[in-house]
Amino acid sequence: MSRNFIILPSMKLTIAELAEILKGKVVGEDNTQLFKLSKIEDAQKGDITFVSNPRYLPWLYKTKASVVIVDSNLEYDNKKVGNIILVDNAYSSFNELLNRFAQNKLKHTGIHKNCSIDSTVELGNNVSVGQFSSIGQNCKIGDNVIIMDNVSIQENVIIGNNSVLYAGVRIYDSSSIGSNCILHSNCVIGSDGFGFAPNKMGEYIKTPQIGNVIIGNNVEIGSNSSVDRATLGSTLIADGVKIDNLVQIAHNVSIGKNTVIAGQCGIAGSTKIGENCQIGGQVGIIGHLVIGNNVKINGQTGVFSNIKDNAILRGTPAMDERSFNRSYVYFKNLEKIAKDLNDLKKLNANNN
Repeated sequence: MSRNFIILPSMKLTIAELAEILKGKVVGEDNTQLFKLSKIEDAQKGDITFVSNPRYLPWLYKTKASVVIVDSNLEYDNKKVGNIILVDNAYSSFNELLNRFAQNKLKHTGIHKNCSIDSTVELGNNVSVGQFSSIGQNCKIGDNVIIMDNVSIQENVIIGNNSVLYAGVRIYDSSSIGSNCILHSNCVIGSDGFGFAPNKMGEYIKTPQIGNVIIGNNVEIGSNSSVDRATLGSTLIADGVKIDNLVQIAHNVSIGKNTVIAGQCGIAGSTKIGENCQIGGQVGIIGHLVIGNNVKINGQTGVFSNIKDNAILRGTPAMDERSFNRSYVYFKNLEKIAKDLNDLKKLNANNN
């Protein structure tokens, strides 16, 4: 049985060609053949690696890599190094290579015979659909979309150009996914929000969730994350948002452009998060809040109130990071402080 996706194990180019791609300067030989990317401590002959942090400078002198991408402002002993490429930002350059390499990993080879595509579906050019995947009625799938094995797409879903859906993704009806999006395995888009209303008997009756989810362009959502559909209207994920694994986005939440959310976060219903925010792992945000733009929330913070633009928060309940750090000196000495206070009270009582 043929597979729909081919993993390319390596690349092949010379140091000179790599330097041209990165707009860097070669120090050493430039005709050595290169085949793959590697960590500096594990690199072997034919590998490409990088150094941007001075802490890894010792590895620059003992790595077996055929070439090392190095920050041009990094001070090093040129008598001890092998072939290097000097660039403005080694980390960014290596990241560019990783992206180029990743783009070459997936190849479109058509539609598997064991998938199910409704006759009303509009398929773009060069679409791949894996085995046991299904696409429901009236869906629109853009050009160059890759849908891997065991993906379920319900009716009236829109998926933009160049998006990739990894194995096991579930997209509920009427959801909209933008272009250049990546949905990792077993994430769920458009499941029902957590809505229940108690009746006179104290029983919880389900509130129908009849809205949808709208995801912008260049969004990435990690494995086992869930974005719930709105009760009414739409749950909104704007362009450029990056969501890690195991994140819960509740009904009617809105997340602004280029916000990043680390793993195991939970954002309760109807909260609005601004643009360019950074939310650390295991952060909990209650519902119906407004979080401003450019906000940074440290890991394991609990957010219970609105947050203004540019705030940096830590702790539970969340507070200004600098205030938290100053207060923490007292938190960890609270038992001693209480004892000293009681001793002072006793001394004052005795003096009176």
